[in-house]
Amino acid sequence: MNEKADLDALHRIEEEAGVHSKGLAAGKVGTFTGAILGISTVAPGYTLTASIGLIVAAVSLKMPAIMIAGFIPMFLTAYAYRELNSRVPDCGASFTWSTKAFGPYVGWMCGWGMVIATVIVLSNLAAIAMEFLFLLLARVFNNPSIGELPDNRLINIVATVLLLAVATWVAGRGITTSQKVQYVLVAFQMVVLVGFAVIAISKAVDGTAPASLSFDIDWFNPFTGLALSAFVVGLTGSIFAFWGWDTTLTLGEESKDPTRTPGRAGLLCVLSILATYLLVAVAVMMFAGVGDTGLGLGNPENTENVFAVLADPVLGHAFGPLLLLAIFVSAIASLQTTFLPAARTILAMGAYGAFPKKLAEIHPRFLSPWFATVVAGVVTSVFYSVTALLSEQFLWDTIAALGIMICWYYGITAFACVWYFRRQCFTSARNFIYQFLCPVLGGVMLAAVFVIAIRESMNPENGSGAAIGGIGLVFFLGFGTLLIGVVLMFYWRTKNPGFFRGETLPKDVAPAPHT
Repeated sequence: MNEKADLDALHRIEEEAGVHSKGLAAGKVGTFTGAILGISTVAPGYTLTASIGLIVAAVSLKMPAIMIAGFIPMFLTAYAYRELNSRVPDCGASFTWSTKAFGPYVGWMCGWGMVIATVIVLSNLAAIAMEFLFLLLARVFNNPSIGELPDNRLINIVATVLLLAVATWVAGRGITTSQKVQYVLVAFQMVVLVGFAVIAISKAVDGTAPASLSFDIDWFNPFTGLALSAFVVGLTGSIFAFWGWDTTLTLGEESKDPTRTPGRAGLLCVLSILATYLLVAVAVMMFAGVGDTGLGLGNPENTENVFAVLADPVLGHAFGPLLLLAIFVSAIASLQTTFLPAARTILAMGAYGAFPKKLAEIHPRFLSPWFATVVAGVVTSVFYSVTALLSEQFLWDTIAALGIMICWYYGITAFACVWYFRRQCFTSARNFIYQFLCPVLGGVMLAAVFVIAIRESMNPENGSGAAIGGIGLVFFLGFGTLLIGVVLMFYWRTKNPGFFRGETLPKDVAPAPHT
């Protein structure tokens, strides 16, 4: 279809679904482009170096099993997103769908969870990008002291905020700029990651790696050798590792076929990411092992930045910087694309009156939610600065907290699919599987992990060790921010009660099929 036809089709679908256009650029994103943007947001390079240590610390050699366990609820929930998007393609995605299914209060809290999760991960991305930038500069100028500059909190915060400012500016220029940049960035990081994994495995096989572990199929079995608490902590890290694929669904209003393209792109994204993660996980385990000394993945000194430690041993001194560059590129790429779902959710919440109307402004030239993007950038900068001052190990805590937030809004979306389609989900085998069974299973899994993760987050030992009043910082970053959302929601209800009365985005249900 051409852009005019895409726009006309989108308007017809929106009218039927009871939502409205926000003025974004229609017909720009295809299936492949959507998958690329999703992969970029997931940021496999950045995500792996940030989460491998967390997962190994919890489950040791069971890392591949935990990654598969984290993939399953993501994959099942992806069908819920696909079905909801096919009926209600809206840039608000989880916020819009949960509002239509459960009403304004659940919808608002779901949207809040998505926005705050994005703020958390944006701060994390910027910190990783900044750290790898200084490591690269240290190698380029052969000056190790440059790589230690991020240890200075002032330099750390200033450099991270500057990176956030640049990413905000790029994201504000619209979806077309984002696409062109991402093709190159995603291709580079994926090629380097796969090359790194192949070389690591070959060295382990020929016995020249430090650990040279033999491949064991039991690594993929989650039913042996794992305590429940360890499984849940590892699973929250794994769920975090898959976060971001739903970016494809927030681009529904900008897609070439708004009812089909986003769902297809989301499924392609999660499958590609799973394959990459399993390859790299097996590679680093075979090469370095999971010991707590030297290059071991369980060494606390390696936890926050596994690839920085393994780059030279795997690729050699000459090509080691390529991996550092790939992780920097991965973080920068994701930093830019992660603004897309955050800004579009904020845009939708502004457009429907759940947030101030100012947040619904569209840039007249770039057709992007420029004001929402700027607000996301400013809030992230403040969040990072405050948290970095509270805890030197804040990266570890934000990853654990992010798992809580992801389970919250993904889980609500999964159940929203079941409730929204309740009149038709038992009318055919297809509807039963994709509108009921898959979403229910995914939602139940995410809900269970959410509850257990909240309990585990109160123990400082399940994070960096940082605590406030004896309660782990992870709890405050995760569940605490949801409680703040409740307060803000009731405050905003006094300012704009129309949304909460269902006047701007009414609760409804998918009509039963014609008989």
